[in-house]
Amino acid sequence: MRNITLKNGVQIPILGLGTLQADKSQSQVEMILTALKMGYRHIDTAQMYLNEESVGEAIRQSGIKRSEIFVTTKQKDYFNGDKTAIRAGIIASLNRLGLDYVDLLLIHWPHHQPQYIKTTWEVFEELYQEGKLKAIGVSNFKIHHLIDIATYAKVMPMVNQVEVHPGLQQEPLRKYCASIGVYLTAYGPFMKSRIFGEHYQPELQRIGDKHQASIAQVVLAWGMKRDIIMIPKSANENRLKENLDSINVVLDDQDMLDIQNLNKGHRVYTDPDNNPSFPY
Repeated sequence: MRNITLKNGVQIPILGLGTLQADKSQSQVEMILTALKMGYRHIDTAQMYLNEESVGEAIRQSGIKRSEIFVTTKQKDYFNGDKTAIRAGIIASLNRLGLDYVDLLLIHWPHHQPQYIKTTWEVFEELYQEGKLKAIGVSNFKIHHLIDIATYAKVMPMVNQVEVHPGLQQEPLRKYCASIGVYLTAYGPFMKSRIFGEHYQPELQRIGDKHQASIAQVVLAWGMKRDIIMIPKSANENRLKENLDSINVVLDDQDMLDIQNLNKGHRVYTDPDNNPSFPY
């Protein structure tokens, strides 16, 4: 598994397991445990997903050293800028996970009140300095959000997790982030299954046939070749294995150009500039 090295030296596996819309049941623990035994070493969760307990339980049951598993979670609430409450919310995540630290904590969605982002980021920086957060970042931030945070941040975000897939390739954002040392993580890489639809399927299937790979593997390989961290989600053991095997698919420059030509600027999740309280 290839790792991405963040600006502070922390290494994050370029392929991970997303857990959006996964519940807190024992079957969820078993799914994450299966993924860990299969070779996944990066698990992405969030307060909003209501499954941090399952992630922590699977890690404990796996028997794998904590230092070998990269855990990302996300802070949901701004608590009207109350720093004590923001800090308590983050500590509550650690307690639900049963961990002394998380490898990466993200602000889940930008707030329409920039002051709330500033206050939250100050708490992130404090906990980062205390060692409870090995890396800090944001999610669903556009370029203007990042420009704003740069005006006060003592520690700049290291990761920006956003919607990325063949229909919304985010190249201007990726280039801007690269210029300031921020890596993208892609959620929703399969476009809620739209990559299997008529606009995308024929070209992706052709490329897949060329490399003896599935459409899903082509999309994941495409993202990783762009140095984007990919976190597909699945509860199916065969799909988990299929996604993991995408690390062995190597696309050429023509493949990348052909996929680039599929871009339609098409969001299937919420626009961060118009997000409600619970955007999913």
